[in-house]
Amino acid sequence: MNYLIAGAGYVGRRLALQLQASGTVGTVVASQASGAARRAEGLAVAVWDLDTPDSPPPPLRAERLLYLIPPPTRGTEDPRLARWLAQMPAPRRCVYLSTTAVYGDTGGAMVDEDAPTQPRSERGQRRVAAEQQVRAYAQHHNIEWTILRVPGIYGPDRLPLDRLARGEPVLTAADAGLTNRIHVDDLVSALTLLATHPRAAGRIYNVTDGAPSSTSEHFMRVAAMAGLPPPATVPRAEAAGRITPAFLAYLDESRRLDGTRLTRELGFRPRYADPNEGIRASLAAQTGRADKS
Repeated sequence: MNYLIAGAGYVGRRLALQLQASGTVGTVVASQASGAARRAEGLAVAVWDLDTPDSPPPPLRAERLLYLIPPPTRGTEDPRLARWLAQMPAPRRCVYLSTTAVYGDTGGAMVDEDAPTQPRSERGQRRVAAEQQVRAYAQHHNIEWTILRVPGIYGPDRLPLDRLARGEPVLTAADAGLTNRIHVDDLVSALTLLATHPRAAGRIYNVTDGAPSSTSEHFMRVAAMAGLPPPATVPRAEAAGRITPAFLAYLDESRRLDGTRLTRELGFRPRYADPNEGIRASLAAQTGRADKS
């Protein structure tokens, strides 16, 4: 087949549906339930649980692999990726979906793809290890590789509406660092470019809408547009116990992402460069939601 997508969840299923227009597409998911859901959408699906040692790999081969499966939530390595690379046939090109957590906290400074990877969190360390795995594998098998480092993903059904409805607080403006986001449709467009563009081989790219802001600002904007009360704010010193540790670890990193390489080299232009437009479109795509601002 032309494309094989490892992980067909929120991003992967949209990517598969888009790539179907340009070639044959297969997907691999971890559970029978996910497989049934993807088949109902007309996708070719194989089930392979990478966490189960006796689960056999699917008999699939593709020219282009887009690997979107996240690592486990603990540790500093990615055994799922290691198992995939050890047991699946080598493609002609491997596109790996990474995260901007590999940069760690830069205190709000701009980072491009040449910035050092200095992750503070295990989440970031797992991704650095996975990126190294992909590059070593590609060199050993003499195949093309490309890595896409992704910030916070939002879109339909990926807005913080439930958190807002529960009244969960956010950090005060003084304590809220800068983060970056990308609409899911723009992320799919970027991944399609990386899978198909000749110049993407052997390159690392950041992807962003180019509008960094704090998570607190994002929550406030979504609340206003969804017609919900604005969230309460708490200083960082009082956040423990009111904001989950995992979310606090995310909020404690601040950086601005430079995504100009993707534009300069591959011609990428985000459809939703204005986050207001992206939120508005996402709300409109969700049942019973519209811009209330």
